[in-house]
Amino acid sequence: MKLIYLTLLVLPAALLCFQSASTILVRADEDELDDVVDIEGEDSQVVGDDVLGDEDESVVKSSQDVDTTILFTKPIPIYGDVAFDLQAGFPVEFLVGFINKGSEDYIVETMEASFRYPMDYTYYIQNFTALPYYKEVKPKQEATFAYSFIPNEAFAGRPFGLNIQLNYRDASGNFYQEAVYNQTVNIVEVSEGLDGETFFLYIFLGAACVLALVLGQQALSSLARRRTPRAAPKALETGTGANDVDYDWLPKEVVNQLKKSPKTPKQSPRLRKAKRSAGDD
Repeated sequence: MKLIYLTLLVLPAALLCFQSASTILVRADEDELDDVVDIEGEDSQVVGDDVLGDEDESVVKSSQDVDTTILFTKPIPIYGDVAFDLQAGFPVEFLVGFINKGSEDYIVETMEASFRYPMDYTYYIQNFTALPYYKEVKPKQEATFAYSFIPNEAFAGRPFGLNIQLNYRDASGNFYQEAVYNQTVNIVEVSEGLDGETFFLYIFLGAACVLALVLGQQALSSLARRRTPRAAPKALETGTGANDVDYDWLPKEVVNQLKKSPKTPKQSPRLRKAKRSAGDD
């Protein structure tokens, strides 16, 4: 029984210590990630006419005959705000509309997204997969392209610049790039259900309740045994003896005669019958 009590006390404490150590390791990884982010982005450069000026001739520009639109389907942003929230660890989905207003065909090749440092969009934080499409869009037609990515959970609680870039070319082989979306977003942490610390806390409370119930039951049992009175020993019935006969109601002559007369032992009927037959002979 003592071993059970000790296990109930030590197990929740050990689980809580393990959870705390895991949290410390995660925070240490996030701090290391912050140090790496600034180093990776030093030589990076954003392309597209929405980020850099038109004076740089080496930058690939967008076509004047193409219009693009974007619609976030998960999560749905609140329009009018400077930034909206993206949930860390959950998919972000959006649709990009491509409208060909010109007289020649355009081929949409790839679309990619990336997180940038919000104070300087030339610094890359994280690049997402470049999704290939290679879809031809005829003149005066339009097409819609879907894209999705999942923000890293280590980025929760921080703002980042979200850059969504569309790569396409015309029938003549000229390449174009256009930043479909280039704004600051907030990466938030969503807590659904029970997190690790709350789960282990409930385990500890449950073990404490079980231990309290067991101790209470033991205390009540011992108290009940102490208060229960012991049963009195039963008196043995010995019957009525010769000295216990009440002679007060008899006359004194009869009482004296009974006391003077010798006591004859009782005999069985067989012995008396045998004696009688012997006397007759």
